[in-house]
Parts: sequence; C-alpha cells; structure tokens
Amino acid sequence: MALECTREWDRVIATFAHPRYEMHGSGAVFDGEQAVRGYFDSSRTPFPDLANEVIAIAADQETVLVEFWLSGTHLGPLQANGQVFEATGRTFRIRMAATFEFAPYSDKIVCERPYSAPDAKLRALGLA
Repeated sequence: MALECTREWDRVIATFAHPRYEMHGSGAVFDGEQAVRGYFDSSRTPFPDLANEVIAIAADQETVLVEFWLSGTHLGPLQANGQVFEATGRTFRIRMAATFEFAPYSDKIVCERPYSAPDAKLRALGLA
C-alpha cells in the first residue's frame, strides 16, 4: 500500500504472484499486469495524490485485512456512474478496508479486494 502512494508500480506488481484487483464497490475486476497497470493510471487521473493511511491490520495464514483512510484531491476528470465529473479541486477522505489474499506458503499476493460504498468518493466530494 505504501508503494501505491509513491506510484512505484513495478515494485507493487512484484508483490503479486499474479496481479489482480477485485473492486467490491463497483464490481470491476482488473486481472493481469496490463489491466492492473491500467487501473493504477485511471485511478490517478482524477486523483494524482491518491494516498492511504493504515488504521489497523489483522492477518491469518493466507489473508491480511487492512482498514485505512483513502484520500486525494480531485484534480482531473472522474468517470463514475456513467458521467464525467470535471476537476473540482476538492479533497476527500473516506474510510475503507481491503483484503489481501496470499498464495499458500508464499509472500506473494494473488488478489487485493478493496471494499467501499460505490459512491463514497462522489459523496465525499459533494458530487452525489
């Protein structure tokens, strides 16, 4: 998660056995390196300073659960709910959680699943 804040995409990709994000709020799935890198680019277009701040971490043998604050400044076009919202310059901060599933007996992630309400960012920005 720290590497995502500093946009070190090669190092983020290296933490995966196979890069995969399953977005709980929107239902979108980004499977494979090209799709995940596309997600990184598309999520940073509206929020170039997108960052997270870890609140708590819990883990068992193959899953890590992280609760965190996600924040950013709306500085580019945001595509959501079939609309494009032009930059407002407003900031948001929303509480989220994500699970990281690991391959058995490995330190490599097989899937990250962020959880939030589908319109959480829009509501925090006053756009919903």
